[in-house]
Amino acid sequence: MGELLQPTHLIVIGILFFILFGAKRLPEIGKGLGEGLRGFKDGLKGLMDPPPPLPAQDKASVTANSTTVDLK
Repeated sequence: MGELLQPTHLIVIGILFFILFGAKRLPEIGKGLGEGLRGFKDGLKGLMDPPPPLPAQDKASVTANSTTVDLK
């Protein structure tokens, strides 16, 4: 079957995008795609990093203000 994304295939895809969206919209689409990928990458980074520890005064206020709820 061959490789799916050969250089000639990429050229045809580029020409189709140019015809469908025009020269004015292509930079906007590229910018939006780049921002979306950057946001996705930042979101994944946030999931992989452990959360920062709470400062000492915040831990005390959280434990002092916490209440238990009995759901019987």
